[in-house]
Amino acid sequence: MGKDLTISKLIVENFFEKLSNALEVDVAIAGCGPSALTLSLELSKKGYKVAIFEAKNEPGGGIWGGGMMFNEVVLESELEGYLKELGIRFKKFDEFIVTDSVHLASALLYHTTLAGTMIFNNVFVEDLVMYDRRVSGVVINWTPTLKEKLHVDPISVVSKFTVDGTGHSANLVKLLSKRGIISSIGGSTEASYNFGIVGYEFPMDAENGERFVVENTREIYPGLYIVGMAAVSVGAGPRMGPIFGGMIMSGLRAAELISNELRKMGGSDDER
Repeated sequence: MGKDLTISKLIVENFFEKLSNALEVDVAIAGCGPSALTLSLELSKKGYKVAIFEAKNEPGGGIWGGGMMFNEVVLESELEGYLKELGIRFKKFDEFIVTDSVHLASALLYHTTLAGTMIFNNVFVEDLVMYDRRVSGVVINWTPTLKEKLHVDPISVVSKFTVDGTGHSANLVKLLSKRGIISSIGGSTEASYNFGIVGYEFPMDAENGERFVVENTREIYPGLYIVGMAAVSVGAGPRMGPIFGGMIMSGLRAAELISNELRKMGGSDDER
């Protein structure tokens, strides 16, 4: 038989062990961009069980391409300590930090998986689990299955909290909006932008966009949080281009909010 059977069995057995472990989690995240990676890292470090479902083959979201495929990204200098904590190389330019986009994405992926986050790529969140008017998980299927429009039923993942990290498309919020479960979306009253149009962003404004994404990171419906560009899209805030400080800070903000709620529900895996 040679090694071929052994190799196949190792892949299948270990994948299904991981998938089985991910069917009931503390936090299920759709989308694996910078906000989701930061959020998952912070929660996993605290002992919470976190699973990310990424529709594409390459986790990391918009980090990889930098600006117009120049693979460098910019962050605010206030994140210097956080980058040092993760061992990420960077250069300082007054109020900004510049780092290689591949290096940044790789570092976030490495650290969050090392901390225990389970990432499933090529998996699309096609619906939500809902119990008693509260989002209680996600419904998943293989991305190629949906692209080919095959009539194959999905499976469900149950979670205490669910996060829409699907970026500009805000897919999870749209699932509620199209059914009339969410009829209107409110945003920060401090910004001079309109709200209530899911999937609609204002033109580029990096300064206000960076502030907006953090302000609009929140629980949008019982059990469902929005982070990153999904928060911008839902709140109709301004896009900000290849600056990623707001994305990181959105993930940190969501981690704080969700961990506070999880603590009320009984503490982390480590604390239990």
